[in-house]
Amino acid sequence: MLKTLIAALAMTTAVASQAYAQGGTVTVVTSFSKDVTDPVKAKFEAVNPGFTLDVQNRATSAGVKYLQETRSNNQVDLFWASAPDAFDTLKDGDLLAAFKPSVTGLPEKIGAYPVNDPDGRYFGFAASGYGIMSNDRYLAANELEAPKEWGDLIEPQYYDHIAIAAPSRSGTTHLTIETILQGEGWDTGWATLKGIGGNLQQVTDRSFGVPDAVNSGQTGIGIVIDFFAFSAQASGFPVSFSYPSVTTVVPANVGIVSNAPNQEGAEAFVNFLLSEDGQAVLLEPTIRRLPINPATYANAPEGYPNPFEDPQFQSMLTFDSDRSSSRTAVVDTLFDQLISFQLDNLKSASRAVNEAREALGDTPSPEAVALLDEAKALIAAMPVTEEEASSEGIRAAFTGGDEKTARQAELEQQWASFASGNYAAAKAKAEEAAALAN
Repeated sequence: MLKTLIAALAMTTAVASQAYAQGGTVTVVTSFSKDVTDPVKAKFEAVNPGFTLDVQNRATSAGVKYLQETRSNNQVDLFWASAPDAFDTLKDGDLLAAFKPSVTGLPEKIGAYPVNDPDGRYFGFAASGYGIMSNDRYLAANELEAPKEWGDLIEPQYYDHIAIAAPSRSGTTHLTIETILQGEGWDTGWATLKGIGGNLQQVTDRSFGVPDAVNSGQTGIGIVIDFFAFSAQASGFPVSFSYPSVTTVVPANVGIVSNAPNQEGAEAFVNFLLSEDGQAVLLEPTIRRLPINPATYANAPEGYPNPFEDPQFQSMLTFDSDRSSSRTAVVDTLFDQLISFQLDNLKSASRAVNEAREALGDTPSPEAVALLDEAKALIAAMPVTEEEASSEGIRAAFTGGDEKTARQAELEQQWASFASGNYAAAKAKAEEAAALAN
């Protein structure tokens, strides 16, 4: 009897030890907020007993940098974020391990965009698009029309009513900026971005600061990734969302980090996200992402966007992630030096142009029209062409990380001086034009 009991206890201990060996902590670096990660963590641990998901929240760019800096002593199992170009950067640095999920039957593309990396280094688990979120009550109180297109946000009525996150701090905003530049072209795209910049109320440090401001009514309009608006709607906030005609939908991804401490746990998490259980979590009110499995939409709320059936998704821009990742630092720095850090000067120049246009009425003199055209051209002008921005000489200047290269500091100073000088000159010309009003 005693021997039997001892044997049973030994077997129980062995089984428990084996279960622990097959479980343990799974560490994930992610840019997603707790509204997303908490429900996913709870469901993953429920269907994978023995595993504990350790969520480390970092902005996308900071997460990429962290993995690069710690590669010789990696303690992270997974990277989980929205930005496809961030995954391309990690893949190019051999920081993501190849893997073949056990889940089958998922689509190869969403719209015209591949769902997964062809080499199996990362996998799309949800889809996301970029657009305009607005607070319906705020718009009504301020007698503003609901904007639908990026170009709408340039109109004078939206002055001081818009929020955006800095693309240098938000991977999803960087993708939005890149989408506009790719869809409209370098010069026209930057003219649109600076036109919007002239109407900005604020530039936030993190992407979720924008929907928070719109939900609370602190501002009326935000440039966001779609799920921020959908989850806000599910929570009862009076908000709307529009996909502009120039936008895209791309996968949000997950990848296993090279030399993951818990390879088995990392694989279990990827398979979970792609499984029926994982895809169903995406429909929860605090998340409201677009599932990558078309079958999941059968349980979606009425009116929920479906990128596999809704016609608008089929005509969206095919996003070039290689192009985006090759110039990320340059584009983000240009945005900061021309818009974020020059916001007061840009807004002052834009407001002067709008006030002059209103003062001149419907029949401005040719001289006034010429002055306003010059002012608008000065605001829209860029210090570098697309070819220059993509050149090896300029891109190489932005490889120092926190330790800026001398060339990077020089370029930043040049671009800031260019912007401040142009905006001051534009304001002066607009004021000169306004003085010609009858």
